[in-house]
Amino acid sequence: MAQIKFRRLTSHSPTFWALVLAHVAAVAVGLSAALYMEMNGHHVTGMTNQIVWGTPHVFAVFLIVSASGALNVASVSSVFHRLAYKPFARLSGVLAVALLAGGLAVLVLDLGRPDRLLVAMTTYNFRSIFAWNIYLYTGFMVIVLAYLFSMMDRRVSKITTVTMSLGLTAFAWRLILTTGTGSIFGFLVARDAVSGGVMAPLFIASSLVYGLAFTVLVLLMMSIEAHETLCTREMISKFRGLLIIFSLTVLFLTAILHVSKIYAAPTRAVEAFILRDGGIYPLVFWGVQIFLGNILPLLMLAYMPRAYSKRNTLGLAAILFLIGGLAQMYVVIIGTQAFPLSIFPGYEVSSTFGDGVIAAYAPSLPEILLGLSGISIAMLIATAAFYLLPFLPQGVPLDPHGVPLDPEEAVADAGAAA
Repeated sequence: MAQIKFRRLTSHSPTFWALVLAHVAAVAVGLSAALYMEMNGHHVTGMTNQIVWGTPHVFAVFLIVSASGALNVASVSSVFHRLAYKPFARLSGVLAVALLAGGLAVLVLDLGRPDRLLVAMTTYNFRSIFAWNIYLYTGFMVIVLAYLFSMMDRRVSKITTVTMSLGLTAFAWRLILTTGTGSIFGFLVARDAVSGGVMAPLFIASSLVYGLAFTVLVLLMMSIEAHETLCTREMISKFRGLLIIFSLTVLFLTAILHVSKIYAAPTRAVEAFILRDGGIYPLVFWGVQIFLGNILPLLMLAYMPRAYSKRNTLGLAAILFLIGGLAQMYVVIIGTQAFPLSIFPGYEVSSTFGDGVIAAYAPSLPEILLGLSGISIAMLIATAAFYLLPFLPQGVPLDPHGVPLDPEEAVADAGAAA
């Protein structure tokens, strides 16, 4: 295999700086929203004593799960020895770290008392999955950074066993991390809609979809900015196939989750709430998560047009997968809190406090702005990394119409179009 060349992002186009400024503005607005909620209390949000995890948690968990999946491209390269993915391993690692940092930033700012993070980092209750995640998140970041160093340092990269060992460790760690994140909900036995072991594999499958969707979008954006095609026709076909497989897996596990809950008599009420009677939640589930975020992009990828329009179709499908992912997290986090807790199974609970009553929730503007700022933080970290260090693979130059100048690539795509 020919030696792979890497490069920094050296573009200074107006579009590039406009996107950077837009992300900087989003982060500034998000920090202002966090400060506003901190100074005025969470009564200015849509959260209540019944719904204590709001929209910021939706974005935070979504980004953390995506970070695990973003490392999949590097894992395929080093762990499963698929050399076609090797040029994108560095980008995959950077994106994983950036997405995790963005998710954790939102999570910390949504605590209400960010200074209490020191307590969470020094006082552990290992009967709680949250205590485990302190180690899982920080460990993941350290391992991925070491993995990136092993790929970039010339002396270390020559020792293939080091890179392979770190790659295998990162692969195993991200599976454990996503299992832990899914188990946060699976271990909540009072939340009938999500309690159960299937949440761990569901989150792992979801991470593969979200992470690969982010990777595809970043590759396509960097291709435009660098005036090179980083995604060849071969890689577009590979990414297309992986997205189809991962999305079908998510749909399959989602079906198992809900069918098993419908089958069990104690959980039929909460399933009716999520799937039919819950107002906004069935609309988000069926309309956004299932149709817009899974079925529609699957149809687009299955019948995607030939030649260079494949890139546009793949990019649009990736955006839809990410929208579906946010909808999935909204239903899992918000929808399950809205349904009354099953504290005393088999008994009807009611009080003046509101026990046994469906909780109302509407996302407030500060919550949405804080959540969106997490995505901007991740993109700024990734952009700065691409700009400072050679993380991007050397691609095939494009002509002004976006067509690769390499004769072999052009001939291959012309044959595909025919």
